[in-house]
Amino acid sequence: MLLFVFLACGGCSLTPWARHKGTEKGIASWYGPQYDGRQTASGETFDQDDMTAAHRTLPFGTVVLVKDLDNGRAVKVRINDRGPFIRGRIIDLSRGAARKLGMLEAGLAHVRIEVLRWGDG
Repeated sequence: MLLFVFLACGGCSLTPWARHKGTEKGIASWYGPQYDGRQTASGETFDQDDMTAAHRTLPFGTVVLVKDLDNGRAVKVRINDRGPFIRGRIIDLSRGAARKLGMLEAGLAHVRIEVLRWGDG
């Protein structure tokens, strides 16, 4: 039964595990131009060049280190939005963060995220 739940979940974020360990591995994507200037789920105005990100479950204000497992680059981002909403992806980075990771052209990257500071929102 547990195996079925795990398989049905696919790329879902397992919140209790992630919160306990403070790390998660998976696929990152990025978003930017089409959302620039719009309101995020936290109520902030999205600036595609800020060092921010969207995560399905981490509290707003949480700061995470995102490390690209292929090129070794890393960037700190603050969670201020919800997403990604595509199965198998664990975080959506702002365009500015994606640029620093060197993933703009590819659009996706294999990453590890590590919580540096928990948010309260």
